[in-house]
Amino acid sequence: MTAQPLPALASGDPSAWDQALYAFLVEKGNRSGSRWTVESYSRMLWPFFADLGKSPDRVKPADILAWVHGIGKSGRTPSATTVGARIACLSSFYRFLIRMGLVVSNPTDAVERPRTVQSVARGYSADEVRRLLAVVLDTVAGRRDRAILLTLVLTGRRRAEVIGLRAGDLSLEGETTFYAYRGKGGKRGRRELPDPAFQAICTTLSDAGMQLATMAPEESLWQGRRDVDLAGVTLTRCRRETAQGIGSDGPNEAAVESRDQKPDHASPRQRAKDQIAARDGRQGEWQEDDSAARKDQATDGDCG
Repeated sequence: MTAQPLPALASGDPSAWDQALYAFLVEKGNRSGSRWTVESYSRMLWPFFADLGKSPDRVKPADILAWVHGIGKSGRTPSATTVGARIACLSSFYRFLIRMGLVVSNPTDAVERPRTVQSVARGYSADEVRRLLAVVLDTVAGRRDRAILLTLVLTGRRRAEVIGLRAGDLSLEGETTFYAYRGKGGKRGRRELPDPAFQAICTTLSDAGMQLATMAPEESLWQGRRDVDLAGVTLTRCRRETAQGIGSDGPNEAAVESRDQKPDHASPRQRAKDQIAARDGRQGEWQEDDSAARKDQATDGDCG
């Protein structure tokens, strides 16, 4: 197989195995919704088969064992996490080949996975969260950033999951707000959205002259530039300014909009509750999504 960047079929005369690998990467991208996952798998799979000089049906467990524990371009001995990721990547590809009827067995099944120690989750303390929020200016862009930060901190979701939230993902049941999200592997879930995050979202939408009831379900909750990772930019900027001590005494007043320029943000929860009420018929969709997600969690063994 010939190592090449995506798209694999852009030029040349690809073999049937090249096409199978490309099809696997396309399916993986559609399922996970993550370009990073596709690129990561591509960087492992193309070089593995190219350097080995064997087609997938001729690969032996010994070949895989040597590769997953081999020293890569970094020149360092791979960690248990790296070894596990390599095995998971190859295993996922071979399960795809089995489903397509191209091979009859998965050689990674004979390779023992390393035992890994789960790292301790590191989060922000209450004081660190306050310091992060203190550097966010009370401007239109600042209120959007505040909503992003609060949603990240209070839900614990990944950046891509937060930035991917759309108007149709929010629903209200009584006094409780819920959000639907698409997680790793394309799995769908539904969780309660903490009230401070919900109110901040209502405020930033109001800044943009938008209301949840009139927004199309596919419209983003984060009105702003579309060509950047808003969550990443927001976190990076706020962390940098926090480290520099900016905002320790509150926002920069010179940059804050005057009071009479601010839109009315009174009772955003009640206003949004009335707006979302018209979409109560969507509740059945959330229940179906929950059932599908639980089914996926019970039946899906894909590590990638």
